[in-house]
Amino acid sequence: MDDAAETLTLRLVGGLNEIDREAWDGVANPPGHEYNPFVSWDFLEALEASGCATMATGWGPRHLIAEDAAGDLIGAVPAYLKTNSQGEYVFDHGWAEAYDRAGGRYYPKLLAAVPFTPVTGPRLLTADPALKPHLAAGIAEAARQLGVSSAHVTFPTKVEWDAAGELGLLLRQDSQFIWRNRGYTTFDDFLADLASRKRKNLKKERAAAQDGLEIVHVSGDDLRSEHWDAFFDFYVDTGARKWGHPYLNRAFFDLLHDRLRERVILVLARADGDWVAGALNMLGSEALFGRYWGCVAPRPFLHFELCYYQAVDIALERGLSRVEAGAQGGHKLARGYAAEPVYSFHWIADPGFRDAVADYLDREREAVGAEIEGLRELAPFKKSGG
Repeated sequence: MDDAAETLTLRLVGGLNEIDREAWDGVANPPGHEYNPFVSWDFLEALEASGCATMATGWGPRHLIAEDAAGDLIGAVPAYLKTNSQGEYVFDHGWAEAYDRAGGRYYPKLLAAVPFTPVTGPRLLTADPALKPHLAAGIAEAARQLGVSSAHVTFPTKVEWDAAGELGLLLRQDSQFIWRNRGYTTFDDFLADLASRKRKNLKKERAAAQDGLEIVHVSGDDLRSEHWDAFFDFYVDTGARKWGHPYLNRAFFDLLHDRLRERVILVLARADGDWVAGALNMLGSEALFGRYWGCVAPRPFLHFELCYYQAVDIALERGLSRVEAGAQGGHKLARGYAAEPVYSFHWIADPGFRDAVADYLDREREAVGAEIEGLRELAPFKKSGG
């Protein structure tokens, strides 16, 4: 065991407001690492302060923190005591039903994640990679001490997933569609990389979606209440249709504006002077993350334009390497977004249930891997372009 681990103290805290902001950010986004806005203190604490991630919504904060002998924060894991599986995007409803039918009690469970955010990023937060396995083991131990059925870490990095596998934790794999800059400087460069038929389709879609609309990008101090009012109406409409009720409230977006508006890019469409659609993106140091969208005046291809093509425009303008447009959506494939693996890892207390889940995951990983390979064969790029 390394020296730092020998003096490591792990404990749970009941909220980000109990942790110093600079200390948290020092392990969440340490200098020299890719910046991810979703694990920042500002983002996570806004979810709690706004009432979106609380015990009342099924997200009781139980953050794991690691301190050295001097009491300084050297590691952390954003974690929650979950009383349901809503807003997670790594679906374990079938596990819960099976365990309940067998006479067990699946909830509460411990979940290490960013609430309502299916975005890959660090979950075992530390500037010292050697501490990551200890944080992974710490989450399992915390679940054991809490007496819950299981612990789950969703959308970790591949490095963290591999470390969890070495500890014997259960590994799960899924896929998302991600756009990557393959050496482009303009959108026309991107189009030129596509097969002729796909290129023509994209041009037609963009022309149809943009016809009669003014599309603007608004960020930082240019963001005004009118922009947030319009976007929130779009978000609520989409959330009500997709989930029954939206996960986030207006107070959260107000805090997002106050704290992270330089990391927000709203793509808004206006017709005849009125806002009719919008998409919210978050800006990392290397990626643009598409998060929410909605509209009050549906038209063909508008979703693709605001969420996918405008995102590519922004990434090219800002020199970003990729666009992550969120969960699901096989329709992204034809628009230059390729299937890539995303990960989670799990600890289950009951040995029999653990063995059953492990067997299922072995087969699921194989199926997902085959699906990703198959989707890569359907990529819209010229065959000579690799």
